[in-house]
Amino acid sequence: MTQALRGLFALALGACALVFAQDALAHGVDSNTESFLMANQGAAIVPFLYIGAKHMITGYDHLLFLVGVIFFLYRMREVLLYVSFFTLGHSVTLLLGAWYGTNVSPYLIDAIIGFSIVYKGFDNLGGFQRLLGFQPNTKAAVLIFGLIHGLGLATKLQEFTISRDGLLANLVAFNVGVELGQFSALAIILIGIGFWRQSPSFLRFAFGTNTLLMTGGFLLLGYQLTGYLRDLSDAWTA
Repeated sequence: MTQALRGLFALALGACALVFAQDALAHGVDSNTESFLMANQGAAIVPFLYIGAKHMITGYDHLLFLVGVIFFLYRMREVLLYVSFFTLGHSVTLLLGAWYGTNVSPYLIDAIIGFSIVYKGFDNLGGFQRLLGFQPNTKAAVLIFGLIHGLGLATKLQEFTISRDGLLANLVAFNVGVELGQFSALAIILIGIGFWRQSPSFLRFAFGTNTLLMTGGFLLLGYQLTGYLRDLSDAWTA
């Protein structure tokens, strides 16, 4: 990999972190989608499939976490195993959280999602072994953070008054769409990392890449905590 390509790769990662920090942090919903969700009555399988896939593909926080998860996974069986843990986690909380309703601040959930990115980057750097002398169970961590990511998706849906008519079918369709979007994005990420791994620069720049990953997570964490504290301040002064 040439010096120019290395610089472009680092710039792309940095830009990605800045974009998701400014663009409603991976959970923005455009006005057309918002209008549809508010007005829809009954089962709408295809639209909810599309919305789920779109939400995942543009979900920078979910994708950054997945980058961290697969960064040092070289065997496809390991990739499928870890992604399955993540998928299981976020599918459970997405469906149950949206169906039964949750009374959790979206800011706090998204802050934990930001922390999950920091956690995975720190884990990839061997931080637990070096600083704490032990290694947490990585599969359990991916599953637990998957539950949090799914809850983040559920709280986003709950911001809109969605009709209960056909809700279960729509939630399942949305979840399937999320999985399709995740699969598509993951395929692109795997291809990119696969090509990069063929270059000697991969291991040389692994530290910097995971440091950027942690930086993006810290940006998300700080942004969401700021929003949470602002809401608390508004509630106290109201």
